[in-house]
Amino acid sequence: MRPGRRPWPACAAPGLPGLALALHALLAPQALRAQDVAAPGAGDATPPQPTSLQRVDITGRQGATELRRASRVAKQIYGREDLDKYGDTNALDVMRRLPGVTIGSGGPRMRGLGSGYTQILINGDPMPQGFALDQLSPSQIERIEVLRAPTAEQSAQAIAGTINIILKEAPRRAQRDLRLGLSDGTQRPTGNANLTIGESRGGLAVSLPVSVFEWRRENHLEIERRQPGSDGAPSQAVQTGDQQVWGWGANLGPRLNWRISDDQTLSIASFLQKGWWNNETVYANRIVTGRPLLDDDPAQNGTWENRRANLTWANRFDEDQRIELRAGLSQSRWTFDARNLRQGAEFQRAIGGGKDDNLTQSGKYNRLLGEAHSLSLGWDLESRKRSEQRNVTELGQPVLPDFEGRPFDARLQRVAVYLQDEWDLTPQWQVYLGLRHERIETETRDDTAPVNNRSAVLSPLAHLTYKLDAQGRDLVRASLTRSYRAPGIGMLLARPSLASQYTDVTAGNTELAPDRIGNPALAPELATGLDLALERYLPGGGMWSVGLFHRRIQDLMRTVTTLRSVPWATVPRWVSQPQNISSATFSGLELELKGRAAEFLPALVDKANPLSLRASLNLYRSRVAALPGPDNRLDSQPPWSATFGADHRLRGLPLTIGGNLSLNPAYDTRLTLDQVQNRSSGRVIDLYALWLLRPGLSMRLAVAHGAQPFGPPNGSTTTFTDGGDFSRIERRTGPQVNFSMDIRL
Repeated sequence: MRPGRRPWPACAAPGLPGLALALHALLAPQALRAQDVAAPGAGDATPPQPTSLQRVDITGRQGATELRRASRVAKQIYGREDLDKYGDTNALDVMRRLPGVTIGSGGPRMRGLGSGYTQILINGDPMPQGFALDQLSPSQIERIEVLRAPTAEQSAQAIAGTINIILKEAPRRAQRDLRLGLSDGTQRPTGNANLTIGESRGGLAVSLPVSVFEWRRENHLEIERRQPGSDGAPSQAVQTGDQQVWGWGANLGPRLNWRISDDQTLSIASFLQKGWWNNETVYANRIVTGRPLLDDDPAQNGTWENRRANLTWANRFDEDQRIELRAGLSQSRWTFDARNLRQGAEFQRAIGGGKDDNLTQSGKYNRLLGEAHSLSLGWDLESRKRSEQRNVTELGQPVLPDFEGRPFDARLQRVAVYLQDEWDLTPQWQVYLGLRHERIETETRDDTAPVNNRSAVLSPLAHLTYKLDAQGRDLVRASLTRSYRAPGIGMLLARPSLASQYTDVTAGNTELAPDRIGNPALAPELATGLDLALERYLPGGGMWSVGLFHRRIQDLMRTVTTLRSVPWATVPRWVSQPQNISSATFSGLELELKGRAAEFLPALVDKANPLSLRASLNLYRSRVAALPGPDNRLDSQPPWSATFGADHRLRGLPLTIGGNLSLNPAYDTRLTLDQVQNRSSGRVIDLYALWLLRPGLSMRLAVAHGAQPFGPPNGSTTTFTDGGDFSRIERRTGPQVNFSMDIRL
């Protein structure tokens, strides 16, 4: 620091390690890197507890627990140790072991809530449309941050919470890391390779992470349907089949950091993701009653591509003022070709694709108001255009002649401004106050008149931290926030999609196989939330926490199936459409602990024992006001979830072994007045062994296994209370074995 400079604060801005820490990271690249470099079980050192906001010069790397403890808002941070431990080949496998995070069809879910409730960010920006987390290599991730309550600097579209994936930055010194891996496949092993090259010269640092991968898996399916036959009597069909899923892809993430001067920095971050996917299902039996289309064998393939680039310029004007400007461009492209084969010949085919272009610009001005007070003003601008096209034919003829081949376009404009105030009232009391106003306007159109949807949300946010002791080992956190869930563009598109089993528009369909259409009139869900947490950090580096939360939601969106007259058919059809149906509430209790076993069980475990433990238990309760109980819970939210894990470094051997068990119970969800869905229990066990051959060279063997060793296969059942339609789908997946070798060149 130059003489006469007042130190910048180490206050934690929302979604970042801390405002000044983030500034420091930009001014001195990699001075702050949230990586756990200690062996499993090693504790985090106790961080200094300043009595006022001050500059923090970090000579080493802070562990995840240190960063979590220093944050002004409730945040969980997972660094390199968590990312590398099991040798995962994609980011979703990492996240399914995080406390309170489950993986569903729509991606990661916090607090059991599905798509749209959990905000997914990449480097603090909304994840681009089409971005494939299941094809993102963990080797390209620096850390993962999980925030339980929204903050002003990031969008408040986070009713359940926020998962912020921080990609690797350019290193401060030369880096040559290579990981080679093999995974079991259905017919042969599949390979993956990850290479990271980094260089640093003076104020310039450059990195080039590259990953290539392939996958080949097999699922065993069992599908049962029961529907009224032509004579009114129930008909039933049970099918079993095998599904082959395979594909390949690549990720490339160049990054450049340039320290122009002591006061000015420039960084350029880009990312390219490209992949090809395929899947085929072949049913083993042809026992069909009442519904001949059940004997179709689907075959699908497609591509995806994501490109993004971000430019960040930061400048410190004087000892009290700093500004940061960011601009970003992202593009997504995808194609698909889905075919239903009947007796080896093509019966039905859907071909299409789409593109999504996104421009963003944001800025933040920060001013110090004193040694313990910082004020920030910022804005976010986004312009997005989406276009998609699909053509569905049956026996070579268009299914919907009036719609097939017609492009559907959508535009989105988002404008947000925010103000945040961070203040150390006393050495024990820390306050974060924020106010964010966000306006979203969408326009959807085909070759008819456009349909507009506008919404605006004002989100006041307050976070409070109190240190129960002078060392800051015991913290009480409280948050009172306003958040929301905006309807996605796909939910707004008023384009019909016929049920694949009932494409004859002169005949009806069933509740289990409805046509689908969007709703341009959807309003956003608004939620008021309260979060309370007690965190205790132990002298040896371990910690435990207890948290409570409550949310009240207005204008709840849910897909409703009704029988009605439609313009695309000559008879009434069952149609599934999202609607604002009700209000809802949900609450929960969250428990977490991690650290050396000797800290939690001193009477049973010797202090020198390197055994490390971690566990979490999450209890949820939700109620939708418009639906009668029981089971009128929010969609896809289980009543509880739990994880248990342990790591042990063997004495006398350079070998570390460990495992993790994730549990979710079976539960029912009342979707509408007459529709109930049952989900089976989910149990996944992971085991790994890490052998350190020498510094810079290690081997890892990991095994992941799903439901079969502990219970029924994963699946869901949908029934209607009137005794009519019934559908059951079960999926069995075999164990997955990963072998990898890490080499520092």
